[in-house]
Amino acid sequence: MVRGGSATAGPTLAVVARAAGVSVPTASKVVNGREDVAPETRRRVTEALDRLGYVRRPRFEASKPSRMVDLVVHSLESSWSGAVLHGVEQAAHDAGLELVVSAGLTRTRGGRPERGWFDKLTARGSAGVLFNLAELSPAQYSWLAQHRIPFVLIDPVLEPPPGVVSVGAANWQGGMTATEHLLALGHERVAVIAGSRRKLCSSARVAGYRSALTAAGIPYRPEYVRYGNFVETTAHLRMHQLLDLPEPPTAVFVCSDRMALGVYEALAERGLRVPDDISVVGFDDLPEARWATPALTTVRQPLSEMASTALRLLVRMMEGERPESTRTELSTRLVERASTHGCGGPEFG
Repeated sequence: MVRGGSATAGPTLAVVARAAGVSVPTASKVVNGREDVAPETRRRVTEALDRLGYVRRPRFEASKPSRMVDLVVHSLESSWSGAVLHGVEQAAHDAGLELVVSAGLTRTRGGRPERGWFDKLTARGSAGVLFNLAELSPAQYSWLAQHRIPFVLIDPVLEPPPGVVSVGAANWQGGMTATEHLLALGHERVAVIAGSRRKLCSSARVAGYRSALTAAGIPYRPEYVRYGNFVETTAHLRMHQLLDLPEPPTAVFVCSDRMALGVYEALAERGLRVPDDISVVGFDDLPEARWATPALTTVRQPLSEMASTALRLLVRMMEGERPESTRTELSTRLVERASTHGCGGPEFG
């Protein structure tokens, strides 16, 4: 459908209401994200909105460009999100932008995109969106393109579609650096506990791990590669599984600091000490890495810098520019602390 000053208009709210079998006020409540609508009614209206291609007009004058941007994070409960928020907030302040923060609002229900938040986005007239760790559906990508809303992905969960702008860390290089550090200390039995197989960052870190082994002439052992979901409980279980192997590892590269805490707990339950019995390297360099006992050697990915870079790219896109590259990767580096040392051949009982 054609928007703006075109002579062709899209479906009116009255048309949508009639198609859904509801009143215009009820359809309006759904479009504006009101909560006082029955689930079944909301479903019918949402389906009619999608089917008819209704576009929610923003409440602002075209002659007055919006200075508001949205940031969508997976959760507000983690230090990860705090670092991202800090970076975006500072960059938005420098650019004279207002910031709206939402958590977990791109999830789906019954396989359908959550439309309410997207309608609110256009209703408040946001000029652009940053998505952090978001799994956008094809329908959501299509919605953003249809409404011509610029957006940037921060650390995308999956490989973005062609042309989508994203900012991330050098995960492959980080995985290789972590593994090379352990190999340099004399460890040959090095395991890795990764996040989900399907996640872009996880597969890249494991690929870096494998490359380091190959470069050092160390045989790849599939039983030393364990996948989880980036939470402590799963990493705790995977570490126990590694320790139960006939020949357990002497070192482990854990693909997030949060998972490393679960590994610490599993080792303590077995009466093993870090790093005397087994060396541990994490990934992220969150505050938890410094607070752990012993302090965690980890790969630092610049979360705040990634976020601020994404905001600056978004501002350029809001001004009509197009980044030269759709993928920006910031470098990672190893931060050595007390959780690794040379291999002394620990005995496992």
